[in-house]
Amino acid sequence: MTKADPKLLSRLARIEGQVRGVIRMVEEERYCIDVLNQTQAIKAALSKVEAEVLKGHAAHCVAHAIKSGNARDQKQKFDELVELFSRYGK
Repeated sequence: MTKADPKLLSRLARIEGQVRGVIRMVEEERYCIDVLNQTQAIKAALSKVEAEVLKGHAAHCVAHAIKSGNARDQKQKFDELVELFSRYGK
């Protein structure tokens, strides 16, 4: 990964705040559906983070491997992506 993206860091900080909020909700024994709604929001926000990190990986790491002409590095990056997508499919 390249240097830290301020937008990504901001999004992660918001997610961190959401998780703290869910902890408080559980401690306060809030209504289950309210807690579940918040956990769904966290999952959606994390999915967006994953997508941004994946875009960055493709734009920087994979692109660098392709440009390098190094077949071993190219295969490694390709194998990483295949493994990642196989985990998403489960």
